[in-house]
Amino acid sequence: MCKTNVLSVPSARAPFEKTVLERRELRPNDILIDIKYCGICHSDIHNAFDEWGNGMFPMVPGHEMAGVVSAVGTEVIKFAVGDRVGVGCFVDSCGQCEYCLSGEEQYCIKGVINSYNSLDYEGNQTYGGYSQKIVVKEDFVVRIPDAMDLDVASPLLCAGITTYSPLKHWNIGPGKKVAIVGMGGLGHLAVQYAHALGAEVTVLSQSLNKKEEALSFGADHYFATSDSATFTALANRFDLILNTVSANLNVDAYLSMLRLDGTLVNVGAPSEPDQYHVFSLIMQRRSIAGSLVGGIRETQEMLNFSAEQGIAPKIEVINAGQVDEAFERIIRSDVRYRFVIDISTL
Repeated sequence: MCKTNVLSVPSARAPFEKTVLERRELRPNDILIDIKYCGICHSDIHNAFDEWGNGMFPMVPGHEMAGVVSAVGTEVIKFAVGDRVGVGCFVDSCGQCEYCLSGEEQYCIKGVINSYNSLDYEGNQTYGGYSQKIVVKEDFVVRIPDAMDLDVASPLLCAGITTYSPLKHWNIGPGKKVAIVGMGGLGHLAVQYAHALGAEVTVLSQSLNKKEEALSFGADHYFATSDSATFTALANRFDLILNTVSANLNVDAYLSMLRLDGTLVNVGAPSEPDQYHVFSLIMQRRSIAGSLVGGIRETQEMLNFSAEQGIAPKIEVINAGQVDEAFERIIRSDVRYRFVIDISTL
């Protein structure tokens, strides 16, 4: 087994501790990755605080891993030592169901194995990227384009694919009007992707204090949702509203901004249920939907597209001793726009 230094939480809401973990021996189709950077996702906080339930402790969060291959199994064909690679939100699936076979492993019928806080098919707990090393099956690893720095690449492995995937699924492109709710870690990437795909992009945020940045990322319009006049001015306007925030919204108010057959897609995940009136859907044949991350094939597509289009998250690189503080700052929305841990400091 391979020993590695990790940051772990022993129980819900406990401070992080530096500990040592043993990764499994390389199987024939495994690769060993030296993690260089790992992004912090808001879902790491939800899990570490056990806000979604089913927390497994001790827990090593992290599912935005960027690093370099340091060893390969005997049957590995896709990667070699020295390759620049990434690992996202999941590390295994059954590989046999209709969704896995179509490249949608994230919706595996048997149940996808998450990068952390999950049990693999042999009953072993998974541990994530707040770690110096990880062992992963080669089929669940993506290649990071040479033109992309590893620290910049890491948030794309969750925040990037989480926003890219629904925009592609709902066929966003020229002639479409898209609203992005929230200008945080997900939202500032969603703006860039929607713009690059050719849509007319509007940002809906609580205040106007991020307007100039939103416009610099490619937004065409920006409105404050704290102003009730916004909802009147934008009634029946959008083909798609992508909600990136992890807080409960006035769902009926946002549905009123959708055109006929428009869709409100949720990628943010608040801990409490939302409420809405069904007539908000019926009268204009509107829909409410949700979207998870993309599959491995689409994640690679997203990385390549990002490199070609110059799309990148705005990041703040921190050391391993700053993660507790980073969690607190994320909770009070004090980050522009994504924290990335320099794993060499672990």
